[in-house]
Amino acid sequence: MAGMDAFIDRLDPDMCVVTAASDGDRAGCLVGFACQCSIEPVRYVVWLSKANRTYRVARTADRLAVHLLTREQRALAELFGGKTGDRTDKFARVRTRREAGGAVVLEDAAAWFVGTVVARTDGGDHVGFFLEPQTWGAREDTAQAPLLRLSDAVSISPGHPAD
Repeated sequence: MAGMDAFIDRLDPDMCVVTAASDGDRAGCLVGFACQCSIEPVRYVVWLSKANRTYRVARTADRLAVHLLTREQRALAELFGGKTGDRTDKFARVRTRREAGGAVVLEDAAAWFVGTVVARTDGGDHVGFFLEPQTWGAREDTAQAPLLRLSDAVSISPGHPAD
C-alpha cells in the first residue's frame, strides 16, 4: 500500500477519546478514525481497533461516548492512547460522570456526545460503530481552542500493538 501513503500521509484528522461501558466494565481509547457519516438523521461513526480493550467492551455496549480534546489536553490523549486498559485503570486518573444509559463521560473534554449504537460494521482491523447522538455538551472555556489532531498525537506510542 506504499502508493496510498501519498494520500494518507496528507490527512490530519481530529483525534477523539471514545469510552464504552458494558456489564460493569468500562474502557476508553484515543481514536483517529471518526467522522460524521449522515446529515439526516445525524449519525457519527467511530472505528475501534480489534486489538484494543475498548473494542472488546464496546462490542456489547448500547452506547458510546465520543470526546474532543484540545491541543492543551495532550496528557489526556497520552493516557487514553498510550496506556492499555488491560494494565491501567485510566478512569482512576480523570474526572468522569455517567450520562445516558450509563455511558462514561470525561468531564474535562472540550466537547462530547453520547450516541446509541445503531450499527456495527467490520472494516478489516477496525470495526465501525455507527452512533445516533442522544445527549451532548461542551465546555465554553475551550470553544476557541484548537482541537488535538493526528499531527499533535503522532508521537504517542500506542498502549497496544497496532496490528
